[in-house]
Amino acid sequence: MKRKTVALLPLLLASACTSVGPDFARPPAPSAEVGYASDGKGHAELAAGPQLQWWKAFQSARLDALVAQAMSGNHSLAASRATLEKARQRIAAVAGRSLPQVDANARAEYQKVNLAAFGLSDRFGSGGIKNPEFDLYTLGAGVRYDLDLFGRNRRALEQAAAQAEAQERATEAAHLVIAGRVVTQVLAIAALNDTIATQNRLLAEDERNLDLTRKRQNAGSGTLVEVLSAQGQLAGDRASLPSLEQELAQGRAMLATLLGISPAQLGPTDFSLDDFVLPGKIPVAMPSALVRKRPDILEAEARLHAAVAAVGVATADLYPDITLGASITQSTSQPDRITSSKFNAFDIFAGLTAPIFHGGTLKANKRGAEAEAQAAAAQYREVVTEAFGQVSGLLSALGNDSRELAARVDAAQVADRSLYLSRRSFEVGNSGVLQVLDANRTFQRANLALLEARTSQYQNVARLYAATAGGWLPDTSEAPKSTEAPTG
Repeated sequence: MKRKTVALLPLLLASACTSVGPDFARPPAPSAEVGYASDGKGHAELAAGPQLQWWKAFQSARLDALVAQAMSGNHSLAASRATLEKARQRIAAVAGRSLPQVDANARAEYQKVNLAAFGLSDRFGSGGIKNPEFDLYTLGAGVRYDLDLFGRNRRALEQAAAQAEAQERATEAAHLVIAGRVVTQVLAIAALNDTIATQNRLLAEDERNLDLTRKRQNAGSGTLVEVLSAQGQLAGDRASLPSLEQELAQGRAMLATLLGISPAQLGPTDFSLDDFVLPGKIPVAMPSALVRKRPDILEAEARLHAAVAAVGVATADLYPDITLGASITQSTSQPDRITSSKFNAFDIFAGLTAPIFHGGTLKANKRGAEAEAQAAAAQYREVVTEAFGQVSGLLSALGNDSRELAARVDAAQVADRSLYLSRRSFEVGNSGVLQVLDANRTFQRANLALLEARTSQYQNVARLYAATAGGWLPDTSEAPKSTEAPTG
């Protein structure tokens, strides 16, 4: 009867196992009343948010290829993916602790027994009996199993899984950030190309004005002051080109870094803003959907989960633990008989470990884990607040961009008309060259301001796509399905 009770004891103990510490509860999504400061009416559509590979909304195959190259070649993304793999392997390592631990051992030794140490030298005399010498071969195996009565291993596994999820979300966020940086960098390069082209057209106008003033001076109707003014305008506009070209070179170098290559390996980047289609409507996730979709929010949530699980680990350390085990050993001086049952020995044990006094360390660890969980909760709320603020700011920026762009278009058209009339008046002798130069400068500033407004609008659209958690993985639903039967 006693043997049956001993045999049932592990089962009874296992049935009593529990996981101490708090259980993680996912933070609730914002209520329906929570919204953004601006709904971007006329420019954004509150829906589920952008679909996978949001940059394809700009309808540029060259842009798609550069983003794909960055996804595979960016070094920081490669490091993030490797860190993710490490976190996933840690799950397997921690999960292994909940299974029986089996070890084998083998040993070969040469021993010499000192009879005097056992009080045998006096009994047998010291005349002809020597201390015996012999070989000893040992082969054995053992198994140990932690009952995990209070769930320390289970909480540790929960913590490892949450940490891996946090790293996975961080990897997703990194891909989203890199995609956004590539898109905005390409748009910046396109804007610089357009600015340089605009500047070159203005230089051509300056050269035309200089040629007219020289002809008027040679004809006796112009003055040297007009010629010098035209030359000064040309020189001043020409001086701005080197800085623009330097910005372009720096932009190319930054784009190459994002792609994981050297600037010398980067192909042509002769983009123009006209190469991209500006989406008419930008799908923006509702606040309740944003917290379930944006990877940095999900990362903060997973880190909160890991911190709560750590409280369970620290709590379980305050309780006793039981380990069951067994071992079998074969020992003989004859190696060819090492497997014989005559030389075996076995051991079955149950061990109890219970904390008695640790100087307050275990309780301090628990309080520290609880404080860490509170910090993780505050950090989660901060990430959510920042995300809402970022989306609200970009929605507001889109509305302002549209109004500014309309005003810049009107200003550029007026400046263009004014320059045309000033030039015609100068050509027929009704006005001087200074009026033309002033109109030219106004026209230049209007065109550059228009270009800046267009660039800001394109880049804010890209930032809004990224801020509302547009994906970076390929959309598998669009992949063609094979109709052939699988082989092998």
